[in-house]
Amino acid sequence: MASLWGGRFEKEMDSLVKDFNASIFFDQRMFEEDIDGSVAHVTMLGKQGIVTEEEADQIIKGLEKIREKIRSGEIVFTVDDEDIHMGIESRLIEEIGDVGKKLHTARSRNDQCQVDARLYLKKEIRNILNRLIYLEEVILDKAEKYADSLTVGFTHIQHAQPITIGFVFMAYFQMFKRDIQRLQDTYDRMNLNPLGACALAGTTLNTDRHLTSELLGFAGPTENAMDSVSDRDYSLEFLSDASISMMHLSRWAEEFVWWNSSEFSYIAIDDSYCTGSSIMPQKKNPDMAELLRGKVGRVYGDLMQLLTVMKGTPLAYNKDFQEDKESLFDAIDTWKASIQIFANMLEKTEFRVDEIQKQFAKGFLNATDIAEHFAKQGIPFREAHSIVGRMVKKCEINGCDFEDLTEEELQEIDSRVTKDSLGDISMKACVDARMSFGGTAPAEVRRQIKVGREWLESVDL
Repeated sequence: MASLWGGRFEKEMDSLVKDFNASIFFDQRMFEEDIDGSVAHVTMLGKQGIVTEEEADQIIKGLEKIREKIRSGEIVFTVDDEDIHMGIESRLIEEIGDVGKKLHTARSRNDQCQVDARLYLKKEIRNILNRLIYLEEVILDKAEKYADSLTVGFTHIQHAQPITIGFVFMAYFQMFKRDIQRLQDTYDRMNLNPLGACALAGTTLNTDRHLTSELLGFAGPTENAMDSVSDRDYSLEFLSDASISMMHLSRWAEEFVWWNSSEFSYIAIDDSYCTGSSIMPQKKNPDMAELLRGKVGRVYGDLMQLLTVMKGTPLAYNKDFQEDKESLFDAIDTWKASIQIFANMLEKTEFRVDEIQKQFAKGFLNATDIAEHFAKQGIPFREAHSIVGRMVKKCEINGCDFEDLTEEELQEIDSRVTKDSLGDISMKACVDARMSFGGTAPAEVRRQIKVGREWLESVDL
């Protein structure tokens, strides 16, 4: 197949160079977007009189035929196509003859590949947003189910305070809420049309970039042609969004691995999201959680790959930029699959509340609540903190809990402390009392759930 750009060349491209240069094997996934961009472009050319209306109609019909042939598998791309843009244009010329050669008037592959990528990424962002919303719906339902169920809250991987399981779910709800908001911001910022920027400086032809923007669903055209063809900020923003969100998934997956262990036994993951051992018949491994925990590494790598590609590239277009798509596509595929797998696994995971309750005797979880109770009685908090610290030490020496300390032992620690002054220090009482805004009390968790549902219903896709 003769190259569409080879007029000034006397030699054929070396076969090894041809393979190295080609992007068709990964950018062909954008064929729908490439055709959509071409249809909008030639529609504009016809409206502006740059090609006749009849020529525009002929080109559009030819492009739609090619679209159907690609969908049906009749067209199979090869290394000779070089990229999806050349692959479609060369077949258009084969399909309708010389009039097909007018399609590329007033554009370059530099702006063409950018409109394809932006259209493709806009579509995938909407897909990812839908999956994140599904995940948030699962989280809200689980938070409601476990709003009253107690568990252990940790800091420094040590028992810290009693909380509710619903409270844990709502903490992760906030993380994924921010992921949604970041992705929406990225979408809004990238929703500008680079088509018509041409190679780097625009065109002498009387084009209408506002029309193509309207036809393609963009908010408007990009402002500067040179920036339009050399900008990959939108891809970097998306990869950053993906990296942060994958980190959130990885954090929760890490907790799933802990909670599933024999030492914790907090959760029962459905069999369909676990695997066994090839040698140990008793094993039920949380492999999906472990794999999700590991997937974040490749998305971080995708971000670093593109940041490295863009570093030091002068204006305007450089062939380096062809390396922007594989990392983008990999992150899209990985993030989408990870959200779906985690949401499904979460939906089918149940908490072993009875097993969790066995952990409440460890770590003096109600220590802070006792200190705050003393503070309510007028003891300065720093003194109350010290008193409870001495109570903990006495309990460790005696091998007992707070409730087991005698009146005499409490008086030895501090004359202001009596059995009656401790109040209700049960785990449930401690949790129920934490009604501060954003706290773990069941009533407050239900308020968070209500606000979360209202926000989720307001998300505009």
